[in-house]
Amino acid sequence: MIPTQRTAARSLGRIRVQAVTQALVPVHTSKTPGRTGQARALASTCSSPSEARCRTRPINVQSHRGLATAALSDLPSFTRKPHFDKILIANRGEIACRVIRTAKKLGIKTVAVYSEADAESLHVHEADEAYCIGPAPSAESYLRIDKIVEVCHESGAQAVHPGYGFLSENAKFSEWLAEEGIVFIGPPSCAIISMGSKSESKNIMSAAGVPCVPGYHGNNQDPQYLISEAEKIGYPVLIKAIHGGGGKGMRVVLTPSEFMDSLESAKRESLKAFGDANVLIEKYIERPRHVEVQVFADTLGGVVSLWERDCSVQRRNQKIIEEAPAPGLSPELRADLSEKAVAAARAVNYVGAGTVEFIFDNDTLRFYFMEMNTRLQVEHPVTEMITGLDLVEWQLEVAVGNPLPLTQSSIPLVGHAFEARIYAENPRNGFLPDSGWLLYLSTPTPTHVFAPPLPSYTTEWADASQRVPDTSAAIVPSLRLEQGFTEGTQIGVFYDPMIAKLVVHGRDRTEALRMLRRGLEEYKVVGVATNVEFLRTLAGNDAFIEGDVETGFIKKHHSELFPPISDPSPELLAQAALYVVLRDQTVPSALQSPWTSLGARRFAGDAYERTITLSTDDTSAAYINVTLQTHLSWSL
Repeated sequence: MIPTQRTAARSLGRIRVQAVTQALVPVHTSKTPGRTGQARALASTCSSPSEARCRTRPINVQSHRGLATAALSDLPSFTRKPHFDKILIANRGEIACRVIRTAKKLGIKTVAVYSEADAESLHVHEADEAYCIGPAPSAESYLRIDKIVEVCHESGAQAVHPGYGFLSENAKFSEWLAEEGIVFIGPPSCAIISMGSKSESKNIMSAAGVPCVPGYHGNNQDPQYLISEAEKIGYPVLIKAIHGGGGKGMRVVLTPSEFMDSLESAKRESLKAFGDANVLIEKYIERPRHVEVQVFADTLGGVVSLWERDCSVQRRNQKIIEEAPAPGLSPELRADLSEKAVAAARAVNYVGAGTVEFIFDNDTLRFYFMEMNTRLQVEHPVTEMITGLDLVEWQLEVAVGNPLPLTQSSIPLVGHAFEARIYAENPRNGFLPDSGWLLYLSTPTPTHVFAPPLPSYTTEWADASQRVPDTSAAIVPSLRLEQGFTEGTQIGVFYDPMIAKLVVHGRDRTEALRMLRRGLEEYKVVGVATNVEFLRTLAGNDAFIEGDVETGFIKKHHSELFPPISDPSPELLAQAALYVVLRDQTVPSALQSPWTSLGARRFAGDAYERTITLSTDDTSAAYINVTLQTHLSWSL
């Protein structure tokens, strides 16, 4: 576990907790005018069909872009720029803590923002300063751009790291910061806009030579026209909202008779979730894998691939476990994926960390562009582990205008890594989120805070992106724990219920998987339902061990992943009931006497009886009543 150091922090005066006033004062000019031009320049390197929506004239860097295989010394004369002095993290939970750790390593001061519900959260205590920006609902706190900008000026933060979720892919946020002379640690707004629309992004990718799933991505939303397009594509088809993600506004249609009902349902859900009812129609791939490529680009024209991840095992169309590299890919296929991902970044003049997601057809071994996430992904630690890099540090380097730290030929690909997302949720009840207090939390001991460094690398392949993972390097198995909560804190109902990410790295997939199973065995939580037991079962599943994964993995192996639960023993029920009784007893004062400490017990007195009702995680199971009696001693 990561210690909170709350007492030490308070005594040293590290945490300056302030509340932002509800009535906003006029925003003043940044105290660091030298950063203004830099912010505008970084927000300007875009050239795409969305160019008209960019606020500044795009810089033409097309002639410099491509796989960054040239040595940095071959670039024009360049003086490395210093890091920011202070940054604000516009997020919460484990990702805020993750950014803070890298900033501390680099000597950069950090500013946290928090809602009233997060006043005692770990990221608040880990940051150098923290400011309350509103009530618990996200719309009144973490999504309030005006309050975040005000805190930037109040604290003197020169840049904002958005993390993931919330405002991380909000073009308006990026543009607002640029207008205020504050650097957005992310891509230019026009890239966010272009990649935020599934239909526009696919049109851009098709023009750039990136393969896309056959489908209709146009503006004609007439139901009869969409039916005709579905017939041209051929069933089964997938109806998908053009904005958003997380599986919302998405429907699989197997036959023409299902199309109209599915279309209406998808449009309603899309309108409610994203404020836009428009959809696209695509060919539905029946045995797909989700394979994504981590790309990085700088403002000087460098673009590299940091290899791929497999995120196929999902619930509710959301990732639950990720690994890198993707199992079973040939060097040629890996190179092709990397080159297409770089082409995608090049097509929108991308800057910073991005992830190009592909659908990989298990039957044909062909891949198709799905979407580009214009931010740091939740699963970025597995990429860090196989490359030995700190991607947040790379983000900070690029944001100040420095070149990428490594060229394509120098980026390692060593071993194998897994990430398991630990959620407060009930897998046996449709993975519905849970909330409550972390009454007890015991975790495996991390071996590292950051990815352990790997030996320097120079490829012998003619193509720098054509690589086989190095499984011969003498590396020691390692484990990281990315978390934003500690024992005694509350998992609320307002935000994502992820508690932590367990990240492991080994010499090969077998060793890494062994480390993952061991780490999950040592991870124990009391107070809320979690998916830890499910993850243990998943990590021990034969098909998963073989790397035979697909997005329908959980449904396909449901009976194996959810075996029948044996009835709890009478002894276990007695212990649980006794815990409830003792928990509810009044704690005696310092001045004790037998008459106050014995509770219901009385010499020669009446027996005390209480019935405790217990339930299991299986919501369909009957309640269990346990009756306890005492007359000098407890008995069942």
